Amino acid sequence: MFIDRVRVHAKAGDGGDGSASFRREKFIPKGGPDGGDGGDGGDVILRADTHTDQLANLFFEPILKAKPGGKGSFRQRHGKSAPDLVVPVPVGTLVYRFPTPEPHDPFAEPPEEEEPSETPKSKKGLPDPMLEDLVADLDQVGKEFIICHGGNGGRGNIHFKSSRNRAPRRFTEGTPGEEGWFLLEMRSIAFAGLVGYPNAGKSTLLRAISRAHPKVGSYAFTTRNPQVGVVDLEDYRKTTVADIPGLIEGAHENRGLGHQFLRHVMRCSYLLMVLDMAGSEGRSPLDDLKALRRELELYNPELADRPWCIVANKMDMPEAEANLKLFKKKYKGVTILPICAELGEGIPELKSFLQEKVEEEEARKAAAEKESGSGIQDSGGNPPLVY
Repeated sequence: MFIDRVRVHAKAGDGGDGSASFRREKFIPKGGPDGGDGGDGGDVILRADTHTDQLANLFFEPILKAKPGGKGSFRQRHGKSAPDLVVPVPVGTLVYRFPTPEPHDPFAEPPEEEEPSETPKSKKGLPDPMLEDLVADLDQVGKEFIICHGGNGGRGNIHFKSSRNRAPRRFTEGTPGEEGWFLLEMRSIAFAGLVGYPNAGKSTLLRAISRAHPKVGSYAFTTRNPQVGVVDLEDYRKTTVADIPGLIEGAHENRGLGHQFLRHVMRCSYLLMVLDMAGSEGRSPLDDLKALRRELELYNPELADRPWCIVANKMDMPEAEANLKLFKKKYKGVTILPICAELGEGIPELKSFLQEKVEEEEARKAAAEKESGSGIQDSGGNPPLVY
């Protein structure tokens, strides 16, 4: 089971209480105050980990609770501070604040049954988060974010000693740790994304250009979750390409795999429109491209402005040549790469094209960093292209 969105409840550790004690020894029957301070509670930290590829571990254990700090003791013994709870999450995880769910009322009346309607019902599950609720974007390996801070330890009575109050019994309790509900959403990080209808040959293409081994079958929706492959380029360089689940018409309304597909495309800097140029599934490749571009634009207008090209797959079939000529006439300003992923035809040309685009993106980012005078990654959160 692939999980890329999960709701969690985080609770940081409470601070330990201070101590109110007095020094009592053999020849010191009435010593002064010697109560120690309480320890600090542990923080709850999310860390982007390259070895974690989904959120399944948090789906089965959605409660994140750090340990509390130790209490203070006599002879000025401070309580032990609790360790931080570090939770690994996939690189590219977005953290949103989530409203506290309403408690379940076992005595509430069941909802009335709705009348049948022709419009499809919305899918059950977690609602789409609002952009203003975003609190962190863990888009780099090793990046951390504290979602809940631990409480501070209390002070012992030794801190309240004065010339007027030589035997204070006052101490302070530790402050409670922060807690709250959060929505974690994983978005695959890759330079290029393979966008296309089901059974267009995206998984076969990813197998041909990278080391990934996604499932391949002659039926729709063989790919049910994103797969990221590493592509070897010239000069010992590498880049990443993501195989996204197939897109159908109405995906922007969450039909099919819907938003589960489209949110992973948002991380890709370049889009490869993989088309069945032979129309072997009974569809026109021209209509497929129009539908793909329309769904991307309706989901997010930013996707319509992303650079893209056409990957004309299944060129080994006789019907593909005629459709390729029509594409070259209609889309003169768009790069069209004819390939046959199953036979490996056109794969070297596709890799050369990817390397050219990667180098262009590197040059653009280097120029932007030089103008800003800083080597910090831009606020858009784009992933590193070559590593």
